[in-house]
Amino acid sequence: MNFTSQDISIIERALQAAIGSEKESSRVRDYREVLGKLKENADLALDVPASVVSGELDGIRYDYDDSSDLL
Repeated sequence: MNFTSQDISIIERALQAAIGSEKESSRVRDYREVLGKLKENADLALDVPASVVSGELDGIRYDYDDSSDLL
């Protein structure tokens, strides 16, 4: 699943709101753990090289201009 920076921001705010409103310490601990993982992994997920995003590394290229020669 691919998350945008906006998605990650929304999830982060939701976790922070849950931490602020939760009374049970075990749930607060769980939310903090997930929030920490989100922050660690979000930096890695959003720091994708432009070549990967643009598809330069997919290894497949089609040259549709030459297909008219076959007719």
